[in-house]
Amino acid sequence: MQAAQGRLADMRVVLVCALLSLLSLSHACPKECSCNGNTKVVDCRGRGLYDIPKRLHPETQELYLQDNRIRGLGSMAFREIPLVRILDLSNNSITTVSPTALLGLRALQRLSLAYNSLRELDKRLLGPIRTLSHLDLSHNSLWGLPGALGESLRNLSHLGLSHNKLTRLDRSLLEILTHLDSLTLRSNPWRCDCQLIGLKLWLETFIYKGGVVDEVICTQPEEMKNTDLQKVPYQLFHICMTSSYHYLFANIHHLENERLLRGHTHGNHAHPSSHAIHVPMAMGEGFGGGGGGGGGSGLPECEPKQRHRPVNLRHAIATVIITGVVCGIVFLMMLAAAVYGCAYAAIMAKYQRELKKNEELAAAKGADHAKADEKELLENAIA
Repeated sequence: MQAAQGRLADMRVVLVCALLSLLSLSHACPKECSCNGNTKVVDCRGRGLYDIPKRLHPETQELYLQDNRIRGLGSMAFREIPLVRILDLSNNSITTVSPTALLGLRALQRLSLAYNSLRELDKRLLGPIRTLSHLDLSHNSLWGLPGALGESLRNLSHLGLSHNKLTRLDRSLLEILTHLDSLTLRSNPWRCDCQLIGLKLWLETFIYKGGVVDEVICTQPEEMKNTDLQKVPYQLFHICMTSSYHYLFANIHHLENERLLRGHTHGNHAHPSSHAIHVPMAMGEGFGGGGGGGGGSGLPECEPKQRHRPVNLRHAIATVIITGVVCGIVFLMMLAAAVYGCAYAAIMAKYQRELKKNEELAAAKGADHAKADEKELLENAIA
């Protein structure tokens, strides 16, 4: 009996070993790649791959696939490696990415899709990922970013958007990125019209707080071509006021955010960077609020943007009241100035008329006196 139990135990050990062997074989390193079991790094760079390698080890934490010929990412393309932290897909030929391509990668921290041929990104792409700190989308053909994408980028510290086809960028998307430290925007065909004042205001605050950004060089309109948006004076946006009042609300929203930020930081012993900055608001400046994530030139110039929901109802009501009071005061001042101007002009006109009349009377009296003197001299001469 004991011998039978011993043989049964031996068979169990052999079976477990066989299963472990099969499991290790099923997740062996792909022949196209080199793997390091200690660091859990899989390197598949420059191997001429057209697709994601199969049989990747489930404990892979870094996967390098740059310099290949991958053209698209299908649904759950990385389901075998749910623990991956770094995923580099730069310098491929990727034109399409499934909305669920990254599904399951809850630990992803760095993602590079640079040097591909992407035209758009689905708002569901990053899905439930909340750990992403580095996203590089530079050197693609992106026309814009969906606003809903920002919810997955709250912890982002670096965002690369240079060398794309962005003409505008939604300010509300950028305001979600509260942990952003660096941003690249150069070599995009920025259209510096009313729609881009929101980006200009955001950049001023971002740089003031220590953020790093390269440049936003205008390509349109012609009078602003080759000029950095940060150096464009607000007076050049004068025409915006004739077609839109959005700039007023943009400044109120901007100042309200600064006020809330100061209140929050003061409650936490205040940080120097929380001090309010002075945002110039020249008479006649305008604002269009940013296009829907930087869309193309085919969008209307004054397309309304999706506004941020107020922090709470009290602040929203306070903002409306302040706006009404300011507008009322400005209207009364303009009315008073107009009445004063008209009254002053009427008084000056009356004064000029009376002055002219007095001069004419004085001249007439002088002529009468001259005639009287001449008559008196003539009479004396005769006498």
